[in-house]
This record gives sequence, structure tokens and C-alpha cells, in this order.
Amino acid sequence: MTTSADAAPAPGPAPTMRALVYDEPRSFAVRDVPRPVAGPGEVVVDVDLAGLCGTDLHLHEGGFFASFPLTPGHESTGTVREVGVGVGHVEVGQRVAVDNASACGRCPTCSRGDHLYCEDFRSLGVNAPGGFAESLLSPAHKVYPAQDLPPEVAVLAEPLACAVHGADVLALRPGADVLVVGAGTTGLLLAQLLLHGGAGRVTVAAPTAFKLDLARTYGADRVVQVTRDAAATAATLHDLQPGGFDVTVDVTGAASVVEVLPGLTATNGTVFVYGMCDEDARVSWSPYDVFRRQLTVKGSFAQVDCMDRALALLRSGRVRTDGLVTHRYPLSAYGEALETLRTDPTSLKVLLDPTA
Repeated sequence: MTTSADAAPAPGPAPTMRALVYDEPRSFAVRDVPRPVAGPGEVVVDVDLAGLCGTDLHLHEGGFFASFPLTPGHESTGTVREVGVGVGHVEVGQRVAVDNASACGRCPTCSRGDHLYCEDFRSLGVNAPGGFAESLLSPAHKVYPAQDLPPEVAVLAEPLACAVHGADVLALRPGADVLVVGAGTTGLLLAQLLLHGGAGRVTVAAPTAFKLDLARTYGADRVVQVTRDAAATAATLHDLQPGGFDVTVDVTGAASVVEVLPGLTATNGTVFVYGMCDEDARVSWSPYDVFRRQLTVKGSFAQVDCMDRALALLRSGRVRTDGLVTHRYPLSAYGEALETLRTDPTSLKVLLDPTA
């Protein structure tokens, strides 16, 4: 007979944590939610810093394959809290950078090696809980040791990984004359990769003087201050280089800018759509112009399997990050952080600190 003294104690309440949760587009709050537990092949990371970017503005509106309820945050660094069975490359207490993107490895697309287009693509902060929380759960193979990097640098590994993927897609010809329109965080990172990746000259055009100053500090050959009017910007850049650029890159995510790029592109050149425009945005181009001048149009979507190279670039100092972090907010001030990202021209990388 089992007595009351022999009975197992009643389980206590499940541990909780603070997390930012969207119930639906534009509707969010910081709540107490269950803290994740590491299963086999998984790692729980206590988030130190998580970055916001333009993707989060799209997610706020319900775009970019967002899945609700949602905890955003796809750029994260932190400290390992717990490792599951079979995890040996990181240990509790170790600083790590988290790659948010995972492919299943089994679907027909993955079997062709196109992991970025996986039919079951999983992205922390997009269709799975991300880093705008005190802790996150990640597949172990997507967690990278980063104890040698300051948190403010490690948190930039994911956006740099996207730039690495972009450079892969562009496959820049050595000596190419490149125009980058936009000098946000991702534009400044991509411009540096192109500088180190064989470009003969890189010109960065943007409206904000201090961002152009950073571009110049990072090594841009020319910087051009333009307005936010795409037609006026096109006129300025055409006057600067009437024959066009071998490669024109949009990192603004503004369809009005994308629309003017073919007119700024030299014959046999490439138009590179790197920034994310709204899903319903449209541009009007002349197919005859694309045909007659043999223009190439390329796009770059996110990244997968580029994190190790991004971290190598950060460790080497080849890609610089000094000056990129401009704002830092506690989790409770997420709304203010989002508005800063949306409206403040002095913002570059905006960070959330879930520990604050």
C-alpha cells in the first residue's frame, strides 16, 4: 500500500519567462510564457541581445510568411542555458550566435541542394519563436560558438550572413563598377563584402550624411547624398555616371528605387534586388530594354548555411561593425524600438536587450 508519505510530490508550476508575443498583425504585448526546454539535438539560449531589421516591419504587418501567434527576433546572440542529449559542440554558459534558418534536409527541394527553398523552411522569429524573449530554443546545429566576440558584434552575424548569401548570388565579376543604393545596416555590410570581393569601385548612395560617412570609413570609393525621391536620385546618379554601372543594387526595399535601376545599369550589366519590397509592390520596366541591352536581374532571399562565413568575417575584422549599433531598448520598449527603426533617420542597428 502507498501512503501519502510515499506519494511523489506534486509538480510545481512550469518555469516561465518574458517574451514579446504577437497574437495577430500589429497586436503585441510582453507576456509570461513557458520557458523552452531542450530536447535531443536542441539548445536553449538565454538571449543577451536581439536585433531588429526591416523584416520585422513586414512581420508587424503580417507579411513575409509570418505565423501567428509569433515571437519575432531572427538576429540573436546569448548564453547557452541548456543542451539536449547528443549536443557536444557547445556547453552551458558559453556565448553563442544563433542562425535562425533551418531546412528539413528531406523534401524534394532540399534533395536538390536548394535548402533556402525548403518546403518546410523554419525560421526563428518568422514562423517559429525567436529572440525577442528571455530565452529561445534552437536546433543545436544552428548555434555557433561566439565567446570571442562582444555581444554587439555577435548579434550582427545573421544580417552579415544574409549579405554573404547575397554576394554568393551576385557572383561579382572582378573589377565591376558597383552602385549600392541605401546605407542601412545591411547595405553597409553588403557594400563591404563587395569591396573585398573584387569590385573595381563601389559607390554608395543614400540620403543620410552620417551613414554615408560610415560607408566612406568602411572603404566605399564614392558616396553620394541623394533625396528620398527615386526620380531625383536617378537623375543625380545618371549625371554622375551617364554610361551606367556594371551592377546596381537596391538595399532600400523601396519599389520606386528598384524601378529606376535598369536606367542606371550599363549594357550587359546586372540589376540586383537585395532589399525586401512589399509583397504587393510592382515595378514597370521595358522588357525590350532588358532584351536589347542584355541586362541580368537577380534577387537575394535571406540566407541559409552562411553563418560560419559571417562569423569568420567578423573575427577577422575584414567586415567592420563599429558605429552600426545606434539604439538599444529593453524588451518592454519594443514598440518604441519598432518606431525608431521605422521613422528615425539616425538609426542603423536597433537592438533589444531582454535582460534589461
